[in-house]
Amino acid sequence: MTTITLKLRLYPNSNQANLLEATMEQYRLASNLVSSYYFEHGFKPKQSDLQKSLYHLIRDTFGLKAQMAQSSFKTVLARYRTVNTQIKQKPYHFEDKNTGEWYRQNRDLTWLRNPVSFHRPQCDLVSVRDWSFVKNQLSINTIDTREKMNFTAKGFEKYLKAGKLGTAKLVKSCGHYSLHVACTLDNPNFNKDNLKHVVGIDRGLRFLSTAYDEQGKTRFVSGKKIIAKRRKFKKLRQQLQSKGTKSAKRRLKAINQRENRWMSDINHQVTKTLVDTYGSGTVFTIEDLTNVRFATEKVAKHKRYEQVSWAFYQFEQFLTYKAELQGSTVVKIDAHYTSQRCPKCGFIDKQARDHVMHEYHCEHCGYTSNDDRIGAMNIQLLGTNWVTGKSTTFQQLTSNRE
Repeated sequence: MTTITLKLRLYPNSNQANLLEATMEQYRLASNLVSSYYFEHGFKPKQSDLQKSLYHLIRDTFGLKAQMAQSSFKTVLARYRTVNTQIKQKPYHFEDKNTGEWYRQNRDLTWLRNPVSFHRPQCDLVSVRDWSFVKNQLSINTIDTREKMNFTAKGFEKYLKAGKLGTAKLVKSCGHYSLHVACTLDNPNFNKDNLKHVVGIDRGLRFLSTAYDEQGKTRFVSGKKIIAKRRKFKKLRQQLQSKGTKSAKRRLKAINQRENRWMSDINHQVTKTLVDTYGSGTVFTIEDLTNVRFATEKVAKHKRYEQVSWAFYQFEQFLTYKAELQGSTVVKIDAHYTSQRCPKCGFIDKQARDHVMHEYHCEHCGYTSNDDRIGAMNIQLLGTNWVTGKSTTFQQLTSNRE
């Protein structure tokens, strides 16, 4: 089972647009009220507790329908779960002034100084109860009436009937209204008996992806144009920030949204090409980059933004669901030593990689190759180990490390 998000573009008339706007705004205000209550009561109330305390208040104050009021509780609790996960992944580091030792303290929701706020107008709608298809139109519940309006599902038409549609999120972006629908699909399960390829993928910015397969073939996706375009966005952003006017701030917001959409499009293109190239029955092996900090100190300060930062987690998400739809799978392996280990003799040497020449040279056996390709080769080996049930880490080889 795979869950994807279908984006449906809505075409409301002026009256319908006003109703959608009012519905999203009232839902946002209701969510903020629930968030404040949850925060003030120590993050302890369950959904049933929130319902007993706030259900009638929300309906009377904000005019939300019954299901929308219930959805606001779910929205708030889901947001706090997300925030709690994010906080746990980033422990608090502090130095003991007396001993000079550094300590790490795990964090939770009690570290929040203020309740989580919902700034963007939105509304979660439950399938059938709040939204449904009526012939060739979309029927949506609002705080006043249920409205029918035209829509388009560019690129998602084939999933509307093939999958199970669930809760949807009504949003407004760049003056356009959209409905983001959760769709669960029955996809072919990955079967090791039908294995065709094991591919190691090294991610970076000089090469957005470097793929190495079991046949020894390497495929590079250059990041040269990407770096240049990100540098252009950065320069324009600096110019707008220096002005500081209201029009400059509006322009700055539009630029940020444009860059994010462009990054998403690039990630979609690259991951789709990888999945289409290798087809079904493929094990795509990638590094687990959780809590991995990129070595920004090795990049000149004025180049760090465009050469280090990228939406790699989004890349991983896109690759995962696209692979699953074709009967392939994505495996995450330990990232330690994948760029320091010689794929030919297994010797680990931190100094073997030349970051300036982008070359790896093993002093032990003399093997030389592109440093990104070396990473992809080691990742592919760990993917092969996963298939055969062997270890998927190079930690045991640390005794050879110089």
